[in-house]
Amino acid sequence: MKSAFSRLRRWPARRTALSISLAGLTLLAWGPASADDPKEDSYGRLTIIEENDSIYLGDDRYYTQGAQFTWLSPSVGADSAFSGPFAALSGGPFMPFRGGGQWHQQRYEILLGQQVFTPSDISLSNPPKDDRPYAGWLYAGLGMMQDTDHREFSHLEITAGIIGPHSMGSNAQNDWHQFIGIGEAQGWDHQIHTEPGVMISYERKWRFNQPLFWGQEIEAIPELGATVGNVMTYGETGVTLRFGQGLLADYGQQRMRPSTSGTSYFNADAMTSPFGYYFYVAAQGRAVGRNIFLDGNTFEDSRSVDKKPLVGDLSAGVALFWSDAFRMDASATYRTKEFDGQDGNRVIFGGVNLSLGL
Repeated sequence: MKSAFSRLRRWPARRTALSISLAGLTLLAWGPASADDPKEDSYGRLTIIEENDSIYLGDDRYYTQGAQFTWLSPSVGADSAFSGPFAALSGGPFMPFRGGGQWHQQRYEILLGQQVFTPSDISLSNPPKDDRPYAGWLYAGLGMMQDTDHREFSHLEITAGIIGPHSMGSNAQNDWHQFIGIGEAQGWDHQIHTEPGVMISYERKWRFNQPLFWGQEIEAIPELGATVGNVMTYGETGVTLRFGQGLLADYGQQRMRPSTSGTSYFNADAMTSPFGYYFYVAAQGRAVGRNIFLDGNTFEDSRSVDKKPLVGDLSAGVALFWSDAFRMDASATYRTKEFDGQDGNRVIFGGVNLSLGL
């Protein structure tokens, strides 16, 4: 089951959100590149993310599908009007971004994505009430990120969208199932009801890099962060371990929230050769205060289950990148139980990322 945005035109509000995002993309692309990055002469990067449980398990259950498009802006120059929000949010110890005289690179990102969640048995027209409810989440977002001295990374992101029938979760799943000739999910009449959703997320990462031999490196990237909103509220901590070449170009492959460490940030000027790669393992633990896809709707009754307050992810993968032209990532993630009564421990999904310099 994979995401299908083919019916986007049937919802005018979504067309409006997409138009606003594309307009913002165009405006941000006009921001001049930083003088610290003389080689950068592009319109940013486009990344397509696909996460799916059927990549490894061949079934549809729990977190069954995610697709996201991300546009990463060129670096923002100090003389650009787009540097103003970074300046306003930097300077103090409790501000999102570090000020002062350190080298830094600042970028924006625009997100558009969809996630789909189902119970363990999609053949039932009325799933058990103690199983995970059907839910879809269609969203857009804006992020700000700063790399400081290639050693510290700050990421602020706001995401807004719609949950429920208007998220087109049932369309995405059943249209694809019909296309490939397999049985459709029967229980979407019992999905979580329509509700607007908002999340604000902030993460800070620290890089500890050690050169080895023949251009190879090894590094650790610990992180701390938090997300608040009616969709999800949680605190997170984790670490990513990487081995490869060209590691200073990013802080890990991008994932869909919630996830282990990684962002859309990429700085080809930090590469030591035209080709880079790395293998990685990452772990993240989350203290979960709210998850609407388990807790149900905020202001009305809906299907729900009793969530686990502590959830962990363990991921492993590989990334290959050719300067700022092309990048390909592949990963596998194991996630611990998210609710009481969850059927077994088999919550594994795969991810594939493709990224192009524009």
